[in-house]
Amino acid sequence: MLSKLSGPVRLADRVAAVLSDEIESGRLAEGDKLPTEVELVKQLGVSRTVVREAVSRLRNAGLVEPRQGLGVFVMPRRTRPLDLEAEAADTTAKVRQIVELRRAIEGEAASLAATRATPDDLARMRQALDGIDAAVAAGGDGADEDLAFHRSIAESTGNAVMVSTLRYLGEVLRSGIRVTRANEARREDFFEAVRQEHHAILAAIEAGDADAACTAARRHLKHAAARLQEADDGFWTETEDLDVDLGATRPTT
Repeated sequence: MLSKLSGPVRLADRVAAVLSDEIESGRLAEGDKLPTEVELVKQLGVSRTVVREAVSRLRNAGLVEPRQGLGVFVMPRRTRPLDLEAEAADTTAKVRQIVELRRAIEGEAASLAATRATPDDLARMRQALDGIDAAVAAGGDGADEDLAFHRSIAESTGNAVMVSTLRYLGEVLRSGIRVTRANEARREDFFEAVRQEHHAILAAIEAGDADAACTAARRHLKHAAARLQEADDGFWTETEDLDVDLGATRPTT
C-alpha cells in the first residue's frame, strides 16, 4: 500500500518518483501490473490528472508499458534513460544537488581549460563575463550569460564527452543558475562575491594554472551552496510559487 502524498511541489513528479522507486527496488517486478488509476488516486490521495501525468513520465522513461484494455505493466529491466526531473522532488534539494554536480564537473573543466584553452577560447570566456554584467545592467538575471561562461570553459577543454554532458544538462543547469542568481541578487555582497569568483576562475585559466583554476571553480560553487543555505524560507516559497521545475525558473551564481 502506498502512502498518501501532500505538499505544493509538483505532485506528478513525486508520484512518478514513488512508482519508479517501487520498480527499481523490485517491489514491482518485470511484468507486474501497476495498480489501476482509481487505486492510485485512492492510495496516494492525488487527482487522476496527476496519476496520468506520472504514468506518462514512466512510459516515456521506458519503465512501463500500457496495454490496451489490460492496464499498465512494468517493462523488462534495462539501462534506464537519465531522468533528472524525477531525481529530486522539491526545489530546495534539487538546486543544491545541481550545485554539487556542477562542482564535480566544472572543477575538472576549469583545470583542463587552464592547459588547453586557446586565445580565442579565452576571448569567449571574457565576452561571456562581460555579457553577464551587461545583462544585469539591463535588468536581466544574467543566467544565460552565466551558463555561457561555464560552457565556454568546458568547450575549451576539447573534451567532447564533457561538452555533450553539459549540453544535455543545459536546461537543468540554467534553471539551477537562475535560482542561485535569484538568491544572490537579494544581497549586494552576494552579487559582488559571485562576480569576483567568476573573474578568479578566468584569471587562473588565463595564467595556465590548472590547480588554481580547479580550486577557484570549486570554491565558487561551494560558496554558491553556502549562499543558498543562507536563503530564508520565504525565498524558497517564492521560488516554488514561480513553478520551479528546473526548467521554468524566472528570478535573477
